Amino acid sequence: MGVAVSIHQVVKCFGSLRALDGVSLDIGEGEFFGLLGPNGAGKTTLISCLAGLVRPNAGSVSVMGFNVLKDYREARRRLGVVPQELVFDPFFSVRETLRIQSGYFGIRKNDDWIDEILHKLDLMPKADTNMRRLSGGMKRRVLVAQALVHKPPVIVLDEPTAGVDVELRQGLWEFIKELNSQGHTVILTTHYLEEAEALCGRIAMLKQGKIVALDTTPNLLARFSGRTMKVQLANAELLPAELRARAVRQEAHWIFPLTGLDEIEMLLAQLRAAGCVIEDLSLTQTDLEDVFVKIMQGAAKETAQVPV
Repeated sequence: MGVAVSIHQVVKCFGSLRALDGVSLDIGEGEFFGLLGPNGAGKTTLISCLAGLVRPNAGSVSVMGFNVLKDYREARRRLGVVPQELVFDPFFSVRETLRIQSGYFGIRKNDDWIDEILHKLDLMPKADTNMRRLSGGMKRRVLVAQALVHKPPVIVLDEPTAGVDVELRQGLWEFIKELNSQGHTVILTTHYLEEAEALCGRIAMLKQGKIVALDTTPNLLARFSGRTMKVQLANAELLPAELRARAVRQEAHWIFPLTGLDEIEMLLAQLRAAGCVIEDLSLTQTDLEDVFVKIMQGAAKETAQVPV
């Protein structure tokens, strides 16, 4: 498998703020790759460097072997970016917007592919509607269509489903998964971690401009594997002190970490012996959100321990 995107020791500063601090990673051709992190972690800055919109202070970035600064035209031709912001030209219809976007890449007579994109993104009924008359969700669909109109081998989706309805989200992912199965490389940033867990084969996590985790999704989940038992009690005041000490309070529920399933019966026996009445009970498996929180907390502790 070849390398679709190569990022090597990228540093980007905005005044005294070090937005990217020596980021390095390679993304293989055909990967569905997740780029996660809290607000301000540097995700959008990294994507801007990838798209050639921001010049790094140090390091290099290439797309399909083309340096994004030295070979900007060739690199940009191989990249489709869906930005976070709703940027659009209010003077054109949806179809006209996509034809103009095709023209930017020197592509003519692209109507068959434009029709397919409009159909896949459920935009066909709005094809001749002026952009300024579209809802926010519809405008975001057009941004996705614009990124795909020149059939780029690398697709970057920066929070593509923010503020859109569930139906569009499902339809969009079916289309993107189809493109990925055809060999397109997909890079996704999202705050919907269940999407990243379901879609991405490999994930990098950023915090304060540095990569704090980089691994396959199964390996990340395995690092923090475990189950919890979540109970809601009718008379929580009877919960023994030793059980309170090992549980986490979450509104009306008590969450008990489990090292094994054999602990469940022991916990239930202790609750019964204390006279606790269980109103609700559920078992949960570690998910990507749990992993994300633990890694971010660990990164914060390491940062706090670095001497100034």
